[in-house]
Amino acid sequence: MSSDNVTNQPEWTVSELSAALKRTVETTYDHVRVRGELGRVTVARSGHLYADIKDDKAVLNTIMWKGQAASLPFRPEEGLEVIATGRLSTYPGRSAYQLIASEMRPAGIGALMALLEDRKKKLAAEGLFDPSHKKALPYLPKTIGVVTSPTGAVFRDILHRIEERFPVRVILWPVLVQGDRAAEQITAAIRGFNAIAEHDRPDVLIVGRGGGSIEDLWPFNEENVVRATFESVIPVISAVGHETDTTLIDYVSDRRAPTPTGAAEFAVPVRSDLALTLQDVGQRQKRALLRLVRIRGERFGSARLPRPERMLDAKRQSLDFLANRLDNSLARTASLKRLALAQKAGALRPELLRADLRRARQRLQETAGRVRPALQRLLRVRRDRLTPLGTLLDSLSYAATLARGYALVRSADGGIVRSSRDARDLSIWSVRFHDGEVDAAPIERNTPPVKTPARKPAPTPSKPDDQGRLF
Repeated sequence: MSSDNVTNQPEWTVSELSAALKRTVETTYDHVRVRGELGRVTVARSGHLYADIKDDKAVLNTIMWKGQAASLPFRPEEGLEVIATGRLSTYPGRSAYQLIASEMRPAGIGALMALLEDRKKKLAAEGLFDPSHKKALPYLPKTIGVVTSPTGAVFRDILHRIEERFPVRVILWPVLVQGDRAAEQITAAIRGFNAIAEHDRPDVLIVGRGGGSIEDLWPFNEENVVRATFESVIPVISAVGHETDTTLIDYVSDRRAPTPTGAAEFAVPVRSDLALTLQDVGQRQKRALLRLVRIRGERFGSARLPRPERMLDAKRQSLDFLANRLDNSLARTASLKRLALAQKAGALRPELLRADLRRARQRLQETAGRVRPALQRLLRVRRDRLTPLGTLLDSLSYAATLARGYALVRSADGGIVRSSRDARDLSIWSVRFHDGEVDAAPIERNTPPVKTPARKPAPTPSKPDDQGRLF
């Protein structure tokens, strides 16, 4: 081995060198404050914030863990100048150093104001602040929705003011009003109220919080809050901060209140004032009616109207005239009818009536004499037609066959027995002759025959419904 290659300098592995650098950087720069402009800003699903802080010559990778990022009073955006506080560290996997930030704030009020002005111009250009989009507030709301913190004095002030003026139903949607998650919760509350069914939905919304710095009020400048307020179908009253504080939600809301108490005054009228107004209107209406009645009475009294009895004189005279005409008309009509009746009675003579009756009686007798022979002839013709049909029916009837010496055998259930073989299976049967019917039963050859009483002869049907079959 050559002496040129012999050295006592120690050899480092890459991991050892990276660990040494990490210790050196973290020990030397364990607390630093860095000022610069935010470049790339990314919030991971885990909630950690990744950003670049840069100036015109260098870029510093920056990380803020979830716990610190959630408590930021503003939303970090690209182009915003900030001051970050934390410690330097390294990431050996990429041979890079980075800032682990524990705090971050805008680099002065001017940076936030510049960002606010740019956002205001952008939203105004889209028409979100146009007065034509603003909705009128209901005069007497039944339900008021409030979007604010449940722990602050704002909600208590609103409740107290509403109770004093005109008590109505109040629904609170609790939200954070400060911090990085506040804007998201305020947006969800406004849209949540609008998603309620119409019969339960509030008639007006109050979105507010107490006073504070521009960083504290920044959630009400966020774009998602402004757009949710613009899209709300429920009228919105903004009550953010004190009278001198102005946020973007104040431009897009339907009514801006200088304080949360003022928002409650805008939302409901004073009940006592309303009662006095109604009382005053009622009194004015009563006085107006009395004045109208008095004026109409004066007009009626000054009118020259004829006396009622004079108005009836002409009608009474006309009634008397018509009554006289009616009496004369009735008498004349009765005379005419009496004369016509006398003329008709004179034309009726008893001898003529008796002659007419004799002629009518003679015609009736002649008609009756002709009807009797005609009926006898009709009956004879019908009898001549029926006689051969009856003879034919008797010849075809099974009763005539029975009279010639035949018999009809039936079983107990009325069925016809057609053969001796069928008869062997029966214990009793009936035999029908032309002059009656008897019951019969099978007997053994050595047993004397059993006499059964003969039945009374049944009348021969003139037209049997079932002739049966003979054997």
